[in-house]
Amino acid sequence: MRRSVRGLVLGVGFLLTLTPYGLPCAFAVLPAGQVQPPTPPPEKNAGTPASSAAATSAGDPQTNSQSPASITGTVVDQAGAIAVGALVRLTRAGQSQIEQLSTDENGQFSLAGLPPGPFQLSITAPGFQTKVFSGSLEPGQAFLVPKVTLSIAPATTDVQVGLTTEQVAEQQIHEQEKQRVFGIIPNFYVTYVPNAAPLAAKQKFQLAWKSAVDPVTILGAGATAGAQQATDQYTAYGQGVQGYAKRFGAAYADAFIGTFIDGAVLTSLFKQDPRYFYQGTGTTRSRILHALGNGVIRKGDNGRAQPNYSGILSSFVTGAISYTYYPSGSRSAGLLVQNAAIGIAGGSLVGLVQEFVLKRYTSHANKQPASPPQQPNSQ
Repeated sequence: MRRSVRGLVLGVGFLLTLTPYGLPCAFAVLPAGQVQPPTPPPEKNAGTPASSAAATSAGDPQTNSQSPASITGTVVDQAGAIAVGALVRLTRAGQSQIEQLSTDENGQFSLAGLPPGPFQLSITAPGFQTKVFSGSLEPGQAFLVPKVTLSIAPATTDVQVGLTTEQVAEQQIHEQEKQRVFGIIPNFYVTYVPNAAPLAAKQKFQLAWKSAVDPVTILGAGATAGAQQATDQYTAYGQGVQGYAKRFGAAYADAFIGTFIDGAVLTSLFKQDPRYFYQGTGTTRSRILHALGNGVIRKGDNGRAQPNYSGILSSFVTGAISYTYYPSGSRSAGLLVQNAAIGIAGGSLVGLVQEFVLKRYTSHANKQPASPPQQPNSQ
């Protein structure tokens, strides 16, 4: 028994001597009644405080959102008085949108919620020159614009430049020359504009030439000559081609000379308008009287009604000139007066036809530009 205990003690002592040399030891000898505490697990990221992760996160790049900025300022005039209602416009480079507002009762303005970057302000007010201010905003900056002083705008003279009377008349004549009954027969000597601009002498001659050389005028003279030859009127002219040529020459000379004498020469001399002025409104009686008066009353270049000096005298002058090419048997003082009276009465008849018949069949009758009222120059 004693030997067994001794052998056990020696065995244990041998094992203890081997442990420091790397042999594993599954347990340690502890005093009786004590338990070995568990070994704590090693700390992760030892030596790094818990707040270091948050600090690292705080140092990461931020998103593009930045604190908005604002712009404020005050606007006054040259005398230092506050400018109420001045218009303030904000523009930014690369942006088409314009922000604007008016100064309040204290002459102040405020623009908030603005992104950082360069900007430009323009301040305007009636009677003052525009003021421009440029700057740049930092994130979260409250930008105070230096006091804006508006300068009084220099006095200017506003001259309204319009068409002259002659230019307006030229436009109206241009449309008159498009007027044709049934789109064929020229109807140049009527105006459907009550206040049509008076014609200059040059324009009267231009209109007479346009009417006299119109193909329809020439064809009309040819038709008249044919009718005269068919009835053997003006027997002295004879028949055949030669007789027709004489009749055609006389008929066309009547039209050509009559148009120029009445429509250009005498109307320029007496400063009267050769056109018929269509009334179109009022009672039938007033329109009839207006049309009948066309033979003896004519509108002057001054816009007033006058005795038809040019028309009446033209009837006599044209008849006298025709004596140079009509047969001698067709010449007499009585015939001259008779033809003049027919011409004057014809003017009244033409007025009635123009007033009540031809407008509805005339092309471009309503396309003459109206004469604008004359505007005084504003100083």
